[in-house]
Amino acid sequence: MTSCPALFISAPSSGSGKTSVTAAIARSHARRGKHVRVFKTGPDFLDPGILERASGRPAYQLDLFMGGFAHCQQLLAEAAREADLILVEGVMGLFDGNPSSADLAATFGLPVVCVIDASSMAQTFAALATGLQRFRADVHHAGVIANRVGSPGHGRMLLEGLPADLPLIAALPRQPQLSLPERHLGLVQALEQPELDAQLDAWADAWEAALRPGLAFCPVEFHAELEPPLPPLLQGRRIAIARDAAFGFIYPANLDLLRELGAELRFFSPLRHEPLPDCDAAWLPGGYPELHAETLRSHPTLAAALAAQVAAAKPLLAECGGMLALLDELTDAAGKAHRMAGLMPGRAHVQPRLAALGLQSIDWPEGPLRGHTFHYSTLDTPLQPLARATNPNGGKAAEALYQQGSLRASYLHHYFPSNPQAVAAFFLNAPA
Repeated sequence: MTSCPALFISAPSSGSGKTSVTAAIARSHARRGKHVRVFKTGPDFLDPGILERASGRPAYQLDLFMGGFAHCQQLLAEAAREADLILVEGVMGLFDGNPSSADLAATFGLPVVCVIDASSMAQTFAALATGLQRFRADVHHAGVIANRVGSPGHGRMLLEGLPADLPLIAALPRQPQLSLPERHLGLVQALEQPELDAQLDAWADAWEAALRPGLAFCPVEFHAELEPPLPPLLQGRRIAIARDAAFGFIYPANLDLLRELGAELRFFSPLRHEPLPDCDAAWLPGGYPELHAETLRSHPTLAAALAAQVAAAKPLLAECGGMLALLDELTDAAGKAHRMAGLMPGRAHVQPRLAALGLQSIDWPEGPLRGHTFHYSTLDTPLQPLARATNPNGGKAAEALYQQGSLRASYLHHYFPSNPQAVAAFFLNAPA
């Protein structure tokens, strides 16, 4: 049992400012020498990149579906043993989804603070805040944060009607210049924002200036059973992993798992035209190949090296954007068609509307895995699916899993800790 101050930052809806507030608190503490660990609720690659830069440490996912209770419990307990403060950013609204942010906060006894966009309300702010507080008795609220406040007078109006047990922690002024650029339904990747650190410091400054007296981060008891170490099933195996602005969608927990299984990880950047490292297996994660199609296409050796990988029956996993980079052709959002690596037959087209979104569960030949899907492109391929995913919430997204020799490809972003043995079996010896 380990005790550590912790706070769960949620909101009534997406777009309220959860990420900026979480990042501001993290940066404020980190620049004072505090060890801050930040988690993100649910599947997400973009917010965690911002939170990692803010805290100086990798931001992990907490997801009761993808990882399960024991995995989330273990992550929190490990963080509590080393951290001065744990922050968890929610997803969507506090009660949205199944499992929801409220489910996660209640499960682990995390005190909740809701960030409410107060830009178009006055006394109704208190009604909304108290409604969130009283909706579920098993969720403890430590206070509320007003975001995008117009003036000090506006801030005073927001206080009216708040009960004594729901204090206004901070009233953050509206500052459009502090907004981060967005792409699709999320933020632009942290590594694509050269001014991000200055922005994070400005957020921290705004947080410290707006913070009202009396905020106390409540200690939370974290407990987890000591898990036996995984057998080193990938001992001696070298796995090459693409990692740059075109292939940046990587869960830190996936990398941890591969290392725990004994694999040696070798990262390379296709955008910098780095060659595929000498390896026993390779992984092309998701990202934005459509934004860098010409650069990827002009890589002098990558397509041939990946083809040789498959010809030698060495495992190659391609997820979402990684899969798009292997197709015959990819048409970007502007309607321009690009020749791609040609390792997987088919064509994809990036469209302005969302094509698929949701949690996914899929049966690999080696065993079941969990993950999620999120993409704006559609795929046309003659390959027949090896398997098809299901959505636990009954959503329409049901992604196909394709196999061609030792190449396995899907729109799915897999969460490796959901089945370490299946992941190890694939990277050890993919079906040919």
